Amino acid sequence: MQQEIQNNKLIIFDTTLRDGEQSPGASMTQEEKLRIARQLEKLGVDVIEAGFAAASPGDFNSISAVAKNIKESTVCSLARAVENDIRKAGEAIQHAKKGRIHTFIATSKIHMENKLRMSEDEVLDRAVQAVKWSLEYTDDVEFSAEDAVRSEMDFLVKVFNAVIKVGAKTINVPDTVGYSIPGVWGERMKALINQVENSSKVIWSTHCHNDLGMAVANSLAAVMNGARQVECTINGLGERAGNASLEEIVMAVKTRKDLFNLTTSIDTTQIVPTSRLVSTITGYPVQPNKAIVGANAFAHESGIHQDGVLKHRETYEIMRAQDVGWGANKISLGKLSGRNAFKTRLQELGIDIQSEDIINAAFARFKDLADKKSEIFDEDLHALMSEEYTSEAIEHYKLIHLKTMSETGTTPHAVIKISENGKEVMAESSGGGPVDATFKAIEKIANSGSELQLYSVNNITSGTDAQGEVTVRLAKGGRIVNGQGADTDIVIASAKAYINGLNKLQSKLERAHPQV
Repeated sequence: MQQEIQNNKLIIFDTTLRDGEQSPGASMTQEEKLRIARQLEKLGVDVIEAGFAAASPGDFNSISAVAKNIKESTVCSLARAVENDIRKAGEAIQHAKKGRIHTFIATSKIHMENKLRMSEDEVLDRAVQAVKWSLEYTDDVEFSAEDAVRSEMDFLVKVFNAVIKVGAKTINVPDTVGYSIPGVWGERMKALINQVENSSKVIWSTHCHNDLGMAVANSLAAVMNGARQVECTINGLGERAGNASLEEIVMAVKTRKDLFNLTTSIDTTQIVPTSRLVSTITGYPVQPNKAIVGANAFAHESGIHQDGVLKHRETYEIMRAQDVGWGANKISLGKLSGRNAFKTRLQELGIDIQSEDIINAAFARFKDLADKKSEIFDEDLHALMSEEYTSEAIEHYKLIHLKTMSETGTTPHAVIKISENGKEVMAESSGGGPVDATFKAIEKIANSGSELQLYSVNNITSGTDAQGEVTVRLAKGGRIVNGQGADTDIVIASAKAYINGLNKLQSKLERAHPQV
């Protein structure tokens, strides 16, 4: 069975909830992680890396919640080759129907000498012991050689031989720093498989970062040379320049069957809905020209291209938009829709809500939105529910009323009323534009001392009545948070986003960086 899997199936290992969450400001609440995990399961992901159990109590609890709720996908926790990390990971996945521990230690000289301050023999012993500790909790153990891209080949072979001998079932070869190029990475994977003893008894995996823009290409090169698991994220989310994009990996393998001759378990029609959900929850917008999931991915501007597509789609399209989930997300909800229809659609989208209070509040927001928009899309519902969960969890500040005045030849002005811990407070300010004036008025009340590092506006759906989704990134005292807000009025959406960011800064729930 192991050999059959290795030969015919490509295992998709999604680390959006772990490595993706390491993007600045992208940390998620437990409920948000659960929503994404359910959608990843619906997408057909084989392994969901739900977090780093030892990083914080919040991460531990989130992994435990995902482990209890996910039935089809394997639920995995990352752990350093440290006993406490592994025991935390084992406890976090104990309720999973299928659980995995993914343990790692650095094997490059630069890491061993400068970070770990350990000799090769010490690293080898620790790697073996880490696998043994992990096997006390599950027989599904994955071992990663961190910074394998800059590790000596002979030492890598030695470490992999040892961990396979004691029971590791998946061997991950990561380009941790995004240093390699496809030809070299493919050769390294091929050489390792050829040189490691019992290499046919394990699944070979790759985890590539995108620092040089080649994470997907490197991952596919590894697949062509024997890797049968790819570690990736939705939208390529991840720290620094991000990870290999799940959607690009999957569609490359599907579109180029002539080269790969592999199958995956992915329901590709769920790719776009998953991308939108992750973007909405993390506050990281998808660039319009992003492959597969970008708004322009299937758009044709050139007259020559338009003519060709109209005559025969395959002249300029190598895959169908419908196959990845485009064009199937309009729903028949409107201002006359009832509460049950609204709740049913949320459940169909994987948004399982237990609290009647949240349903009632969300339905009220839905009705308000339906009065402003002629058509409601799935993306609108995802944005609405993200806002509802955010306001439910943290509401130090709440927008009550906003009035802005902007006229040619005059200085824009904003008057805002905010609830601060239940007490209504008003402020007003002028600025370079209505958004600037609004933010300055908010700061007169909050006096947060935070730095605005990013302000981004994207339309959630098409049309002039579309909701605008605003993302702000605030930094203060070493903490970075993303604030999100959505509304058909961009200035109101901006105020909501800024207030959402301030509420996150007020929260005492901090998450330790997984690699610390």
